[in-house]
Amino acid sequence: MLGGRNPGLGLAILRVVTGLIFVMHGGPKLAGGIEGTAAFLGSLGIPFSGIMAWGIALAETLGGACLIAGLLVTPLALLLAAHMLAGIFLVHLPNGFYVVGPGRGGYEFNLLLIAALLTIVLAGSGIATIKSRFVRDVEVVLD
Repeated sequence: MLGGRNPGLGLAILRVVTGLIFVMHGGPKLAGGIEGTAAFLGSLGIPFSGIMAWGIALAETLGGACLIAGLLVTPLALLLAAHMLAGIFLVHLPNGFYVVGPGRGGYEFNLLLIAALLTIVLAGSGIATIKSRFVRDVEVVLD
């Protein structure tokens, strides 16, 4: 239909949907799931699991909301990509690539989110973003 003639719209759709995914994963943690998240992180041997649970919940929820709005997109996309990479190595890698059952997710979803986030970092935020007067997104240029 458009034949690739509107990459700004495509990037905006990718940014908004990716942000929505993070909000939908972080929101329940903030709305009563901090203890469960902290217990899970503690079971992985992660120190300060209570503080880390709050950090993860806030990063996913507020970071996702900022992605949707198009605010601070580059630094937040990089932060969330690092979060997904940690999830691969700390949780999902032993399960393999695919989901193999309840509670035994593979790393394919994390990998897809990393690809989406890095695409947004490298190609831009797309259209319909809020630009801060005080903080500018970093433009990544590869020559």
